[in-house]
Amino acid sequence: QVHLVESGGGLVQPGGSLRLSCVASGSIFNILYMGWYRQAPGKQRELVATILDGGITNYADSVKGRFTVSRDNAKNTVTVYLQMNRMKPEDTAVYFCYVPVIGSTYWGQGTQVTVSS
Repeated sequence: QVHLVESGGGLVQPGGSLRLSCVASGSIFNILYMGWYRQAPGKQRELVATILDGGITNYADSVKGRFTVSRDNAKNTVTVYLQMNRMKPEDTAVYFCYVPVIGSTYWGQGTQVTVSS
């Protein structure tokens, strides 16, 4: 069992920045990789970014060059971050931390990000 706690969402103006965090605890030794998805109103959930244990990253084309995913491995927790810069109104969505493990998948509770002036 993996427990996820997200934080960091909020309201930001276009061009601004936010950083999301997701702390994973529990059976973290089974984690395959970590990532972020988002879901805007009326749209399907889409992949934003992923990061492997070795630091290899992957980004959606819409966020390349603006968003950076990173992770911090501690003794009993693993934290994945999403640094979002030069944000656009189309980045508005609920952002979900995503953690697949051997035999299952875990999702964070979701955090609202709104980009608006």
